Amino acid sequence: MIEILRPGLLTTVQDLGRPGHAALGVGASGAADRGSLRLANRLVANAESAAALELTYGSLTVRFHAPGTVALTGAPCPAALDGRMVGMNGPIHVRTGQTLEVGMPAAGLRTYLAVRGGIDVPPVLGSRATDTLSGIGPILPAAGTRLPIGRAVDGYPVVDLAPVRGYPDEAVLRIIPGPRDDWFSSAALATLCSARYQVTADSNRVGARLDGPPLQRSIHREMPSEGMVAGALQVPPNGQPVLFLADHPVTGGYPVIAVLTDRDIDRAAQLRPGQSVRFRPGDPARGSAFVQRSHERLGGEAVGGASG
Repeated sequence: MIEILRPGLLTTVQDLGRPGHAALGVGASGAADRGSLRLANRLVANAESAAALELTYGSLTVRFHAPGTVALTGAPCPAALDGRMVGMNGPIHVRTGQTLEVGMPAAGLRTYLAVRGGIDVPPVLGSRATDTLSGIGPILPAAGTRLPIGRAVDGYPVVDLAPVRGYPDEAVLRIIPGPRDDWFSSAALATLCSARYQVTADSNRVGARLDGPPLQRSIHREMPSEGMVAGALQVPPNGQPVLFLADHPVTGGYPVIAVLTDRDIDRAAQLRPGQSVRFRPGDPARGSAFVQRSHERLGGEAVGGASG
């Protein structure tokens, strides 16, 4: 097993979530950056769905009570094994009694620590993911928590170092307009795809609140609550979009102007407070149609920045 000596700001157990229970009011949850979790598990020869630790802003210290192999992926953090620096994105072999210290990330927000065999806490509704909104799943690890390690592995690690993308100062995320873009003014989508927004401090695994030019609605009546998905850009009455992440609610009562493309949801999970973000049309065909529609709504006026 591994023992948590310092849990950091927020450390949770995560796998790929529990999809399929939205009708019961239970969200999928799971790793906010699914690609980084999958990579960490592949590096230690786990199944991609194995449970690992998700670190928010790093600052984790753990002790190993048995020899094993671990890997760190996601937001790049300095890390030391018994005081000796170790790298990210490759397997790290540990001995009984050794301590791994993970510092704060230089960029990005969430880092993943996978252990060969996976973290073997009891599953809830088929998943070991911690849902911070509903409280379903394992409790948050605290100092002194001991987490059992499983035995299910998928061969042996075969990669020494995996190439990964960087973390730009300004993120660019691609969107598909709708399903409620018709609830907004003719200029709202053009504004969304040309303006710069900033991630506020009031953000977490549920969603990232954004600050920037407000998106004006053309329909102001109440909306019945409807289903929500990860990556949805919901717009409350103040016009400032909220980008839903892994622990989003299953329903919501404000219109969704657009939804992130699936692979950009992982990039959104690495947005940190104070970081700027821009949105661009994600599907070339639908994006072109959306630009043309916005152009027509604006009476032929140019839609700056919407076609990038």
